[in-house]
Amino acid sequence: MEWEVKMIEWLQSYAGTFTIFLGKALAFIGDEKGLLILILAVMFCFKKETGRKMAVIITVMLTWLAMIKSVVMRPRPYMQYPDRVRILAKVESKADAADVAAQGYSFPSMHSATVFANTFTLAGSLKEKTAYVIAVIITLLVAVSRIFVGAHYPTDVLAGLLIGLFSMAVCELAEKHIQKEWLRTLLLLITALPGLFFVRTQDYFTSLGLLMALAAAIPFEDRYVGFKSTDSILSKILRLVGALAVYFALNTLLKLPFDKSFLESGSFLSLLVRTLRYAIVMFVILGIYPMVFPFYDKIGKTHR
Repeated sequence: MEWEVKMIEWLQSYAGTFTIFLGKALAFIGDEKGLLILILAVMFCFKKETGRKMAVIITVMLTWLAMIKSVVMRPRPYMQYPDRVRILAKVESKADAADVAAQGYSFPSMHSATVFANTFTLAGSLKEKTAYVIAVIITLLVAVSRIFVGAHYPTDVLAGLLIGLFSMAVCELAEKHIQKEWLRTLLLLITALPGLFFVRTQDYFTSLGLLMALAAAIPFEDRYVGFKSTDSILSKILRLVGALAVYFALNTLLKLPFDKSFLESGSFLSLLVRTLRYAIVMFVILGIYPMVFPFYDKIGKTHR
C-alpha cells in the first residue's frame, strides 16, 4: 500500500550514522545469533525452565512464520521499490540483498514476533512491572527499526507482533494441558512439518533443526544431566562462552564434508543438510554440553 512506502521513505529521510547503527544493532537482537545468545544466557545463567520455554516458543514460531511467508510471498520493500527504499540492514549480511532464499520474504516480520515473544516471556518469569515496561520499549524500538531499515512494511510488523502473541498463547495452552515437556515440544514439531512440502528458505530449515534438537535434548538432559542454576558469576560466564564456542566450532566442523557451493545452492537436499546440522549442534549444546557445568561450578567456587 502506498502509505506504507511513504512511511518508510519518511523514516529513512532521518537516516544518519547513529540511526543506521541503531537499526543494525536492534536487528541483531532478533536475528539468529542474537536469539541464540539471549536464549542460552537465560537457560544456562538465569533459569533453565524459562530458557527452554523461550526456545520452544521462538523455534516453533519461526517455522510458522516461514510457512506464512512462503504462502503470502510478499517481497521486501527494498526489493519491490528499489528506487524509493534503501536496505540499511540485511537479514543475512553475507548474502546478496536480492537473494530471497537467504533474505526471506517480508510478511510477517520475524524480528517483531521473536522480540515480542522473548521479552514478554522473560518479563513474565521475572514478574516485575519494570520488566514489562522494558519489554514494551524494546519491542517498539525493534518494530519501528524494521520499517526504518527498509526490511519490512508497517503491516508486516503489526502481523509479526500478533503472531508473537498468538505463539505465546498456544505454548501456554499446551503447557497447561500437556504435563510432559518433551511431548509438548514433539507435538509442536509436528505442526511445523507441513512446511517441508512448500517452504524453501533457510530460516525455516534452520528453525526446524532447532525444534528437532529441543524435542530430543529436553528429555535427554532431564534424564542424564539435570543441571542446576548457579550463583557464581564466573560459572555463568564460562557456561555461556563455552556454549557459543561449541556452537561456532561444531557448526564449522559439520560444514567441512560439503562443498560450499552445495551448501549455498538452496536445493532441497542442501536445506535438509542444514536442518540436520542445526539439529546436531543444538542437541550437543542443550543436551550434552551441560555435563561440564559441575566443573565450571567448582572453578566458580574456588575464585570467590
